[in-house]
Amino acid sequence: MAIKAKLTVFDTTMIVVSLVIGIGIFRTPAMVAAATKTPTLFFTAWILGGIISLFGALTFAEIGSRFTRPGAYYDVVADCYHSSLAFMLNWANLLIIGSAGAAAVSIIGAEYLVPILFPAAFHTQSTIQLTAAVSIFILLVINFLGIKMGARTQNVLTLIKIAMILAIIISAFVFKKTVGNPVLAPSTPAGLHSFYLALAIGLISVFYTYGGYQGTINFGGDVQKPERNIPMAIFFGIGIIITLYLLINFAYYRVIGIEGMISTKLVAAEVARFCFGNAGHIIISLAIFLSAFGFLNVNMMQTPRAYYAMAEDRVLPGIFKRINSRTQVQEFSLAFYCATILLSILLLGTFEKLVNYVMFLDSLNLAIVASTVFVLRHRAKNSGEDIVYKVPLYPIIPAIFVMFLLSISVNVLLTETMPALFGCAIFLLGYPIFRLMRKVNPGN
Repeated sequence: MAIKAKLTVFDTTMIVVSLVIGIGIFRTPAMVAAATKTPTLFFTAWILGGIISLFGALTFAEIGSRFTRPGAYYDVVADCYHSSLAFMLNWANLLIIGSAGAAAVSIIGAEYLVPILFPAAFHTQSTIQLTAAVSIFILLVINFLGIKMGARTQNVLTLIKIAMILAIIISAFVFKKTVGNPVLAPSTPAGLHSFYLALAIGLISVFYTYGGYQGTINFGGDVQKPERNIPMAIFFGIGIIITLYLLINFAYYRVIGIEGMISTKLVAAEVARFCFGNAGHIIISLAIFLSAFGFLNVNMMQTPRAYYAMAEDRVLPGIFKRINSRTQVQEFSLAFYCATILLSILLLGTFEKLVNYVMFLDSLNLAIVASTVFVLRHRAKNSGEDIVYKVPLYPIIPAIFVMFLLSISVNVLLTETMPALFGCAIFLLGYPIFRLMRKVNPGN
């Protein structure tokens, strides 16, 4: 059963925003501040990360406009390079890292909802895990009702999320007093080498916080007029994200300074406490939970589409591409994804370690997928194909983006060697699994 296009530009823009804005912006600024230590380096990292993300958005807009099939994030690598490489890049992200990341988000969201819903006696790890599991189940039911219902839910959650972030920004600008010393003079990076090292480390967390928009191309079969609407949605979405990120980071700095960001993990909660008093805790808790809820919902919408592409290529069983003709939902794939999230809830490490673990594979993955734009453009030149959307300043913009991604992977390898090597092992393990799946699934 074929997938029918039901998503509008607005739907897809809201998907882009929620694919990117999860919980990172509420936590990673503290990690960036700890790495950079000065306002100049702190804001340089966020601005540079935004520029590079814009380059990435423009690159993926062209890829998405030309690969308008469900699960295009897998398909484009399989088509331009080889199915084995596509599988190796995607299997860990979809089946392991994606599930673990979603589980981490669900737990962190539950950590902020539990104190609002339950008395102190029930503020236990079991209650948090149960709340996270219930959240996953609610989203499973919503998405079982159909791709359009999932999109409507996403639109509401994303608009609420944007409104709450804007409320924090506006309140911080109204707030008069700056808390703490904005510069840590004793720890200021000295010398050119220290400057670039601090910036490089800070960019790991920054780029993690900006990541996710590339998953939009998995909706190629769901978006109306995808060759036009996917580039528009990615461009509008990343524009909203960059604006919100720069404003909220300036708000954090204005209220608590660099010193304050370094001393607290959850900078948004600290800012809300100063701006709103005791009510600030409830406000930021709801903001984080809704942000987590929206992130989980959009991943339940897009991940099954990646399973669809993998099943089409015979690297997953055929049941992963079965679609309910009425709801356009891959019911088995959706249930499978939710089951892997629930299974992952008990197997997580710290959020900070997860960032380094994810960023090594994600950056390598993104670099290879982004590089397909060179193959696609070469084919179009030879065949005379008409390209609806072209990334401007080609090949400079995609080349800078790819080189930056590779530098992030190298940076993680040098600074967090064990998580990076573990990621390499998972990547390489994908090849024998690919061969096995091809033997098990000779034809779907």
